[in-house]
Amino acid sequence: MDITYLVTPVITWMLVGPIKFLITSVRQRRLAFDLVGNGGFPSNHSSVVTSMATLIALREGMADPAFGVAVTLAFIVMIDANSLRQHVGRQAAAINRLGGAGEGVKPLRERMGHTLVEISGGVCTGILVGFAINYVSTRLF
Repeated sequence: MDITYLVTPVITWMLVGPIKFLITSVRQRRLAFDLVGNGGFPSNHSSVVTSMATLIALREGMADPAFGVAVTLAFIVMIDANSLRQHVGRQAAAINRLGGAGEGVKPLRERMGHTLVEISGGVCTGILVGFAINYVSTRLF
């Protein structure tokens, strides 16, 4: 098995995480370590699954069943990031308003999930990373 398929998600995650941190820090006008996690631009999850789908498409072709599986997984991840996790964030906000965070209890994190713009940014980033990894790996190996 080609190790590129194993390292692509790790490399993508390691590239997109700092990008998200920098963008969030610029928006907040401070180092936003406390805001790192679920949500934000670009979507890490969307980037990772899209980079893998891109790599499979470039190496195996879009007719390969693995590409179909990768695209299906990508859609599931993106739908989850947009809808389900945003609902979780709304529930956390409601619990926090009701006083769910009592004395000494940290309030629940309300920023969960991604907007369509954040997911689209993740998709574009994932495609670019997939192309870059394919280019570098075919030149080196």
